[in-house]
Amino acid sequence: MDPVTIIAAALAAGALKGVGETATTVVADAYKGLKALVARRFGASPRAELVLAEHESDPDTWQAPLTVALRDSGAGEDDQILAAARRLLELADPQGSAAGKYMVDARGANVGAIGDHAKQQNTFGVPPAQG
Repeated sequence: MDPVTIIAAALAAGALKGVGETATTVVADAYKGLKALVARRFGASPRAELVLAEHESDPDTWQAPLTVALRDSGAGEDDQILAAARRLLELADPQGSAAGKYMVDARGANVGAIGDHAKQQNTFGVPPAQG
């Protein structure tokens, strides 16, 4: 996975497992720590701050805007944020982490779909004539 996708996945996992009464203290603390690092990276961007806040309550709807905000802020190049994201994924999904779920390497790929619910439709050649 590219660094921005790892960070976005960790924030989504944290939003789902790191808040509420059922969250373990360790997962909740890791999520809060990652969110604080990302918020600091977003700086004074009201749009990015809004996306981060809204993502917590509805990760599915806000995942794409969050990914854009992370990419635009350069969060993927921040080693501290990336380490915090990987740690949160290890805590929130130990089985997936152990199985390498978050270590997809798509460097050099021209097409592809990565993720639990990713969808892709490919059309090759010239579409048939309409008429």
